[in-house]
Amino acid sequence: MDKVYNFIADEPGTRLDKYVCHQLGELSRTRIQKLIADGYITVNDEVAKAGLKLNIGDRLRVIIPPTPPSRLVPETMPLNILYEDDDLLVIDKPAGLPVHPAPGHPSHTLVNALLAHFPHLADISDSLRPGIVHRLDKDTSGVMLVAKHSLAQADLVEQFKTRSVAKAYLVLVKGHLTPEDGAIEAPIGRDPRNRKRMAVVAGGREARTEYRVIRYIADYTLLEVRPETGRTHQIRVHLLAIGFPVVGDRVYGVKSPYLSRQFIHASRLGFKLPSSGEYVEFKSELPPDLEHALKNIA
Repeated sequence: MDKVYNFIADEPGTRLDKYVCHQLGELSRTRIQKLIADGYITVNDEVAKAGLKLNIGDRLRVIIPPTPPSRLVPETMPLNILYEDDDLLVIDKPAGLPVHPAPGHPSHTLVNALLAHFPHLADISDSLRPGIVHRLDKDTSGVMLVAKHSLAQADLVEQFKTRSVAKAYLVLVKGHLTPEDGAIEAPIGRDPRNRKRMAVVAGGREARTEYRVIRYIADYTLLEVRPETGRTHQIRVHLLAIGFPVVGDRVYGVKSPYLSRQFIHASRLGFKLPSSGEYVEFKSELPPDLEHALKNIA
């Protein structure tokens, strides 16, 4: 089903593609320009060009068609399953494994592995992300939830949408973060200077991240981080914004000789079981590579 957005322009002189990109930060400018070229974005009910300069009061209609079906190939890979019932799986995802196919990694993803273990997942409506109700970055390890059928998927997605899922991450940052308990509230959107990155930007989507200091180690701080919202790269962007970049993060953080990936681990996930409404919580211990990094910097 198409997604449809309607906007009233409030920034005179702004290019059409730039304005839509600002409003829909999850879409790249290249994707938006293609939607404009294909006639999916109109101004005052007329097809327009990407470079059109908007006037205040212009009516924009943005139609985003569904992604064309793509054949996913099951691939036999080991899965560390923490819990399973008729509705869902809880998986301890390793670092380096993308969650679903995307440009740059069309295969060797968690979805490919899931289809090998559970072929019926291919029947769930989203052909590219069957069973996926949330995601972890490729280089983030830890607890992840997967639905086994469409009703469970809808229930779990709604829990994430209403922010009733408890999420906690172990994160190592450079510097001594104070106070020891706090929250970061800052809107997140596409970085206007680099469209491949996210950043704290005026007019971005609301984002809130709570944190608690676990301990200080040399010139670093080990945190438990609890994102209330689920914006792209939220933890990494928020911590950079307050001056405490994530260790090992090649995009937003600082390099470390002891890490080949970012020090972010999804350590805890709590939610209600779709079948009974019972609240359950699952934990994942810090993996060996992150334990090794902590010992070496101490």
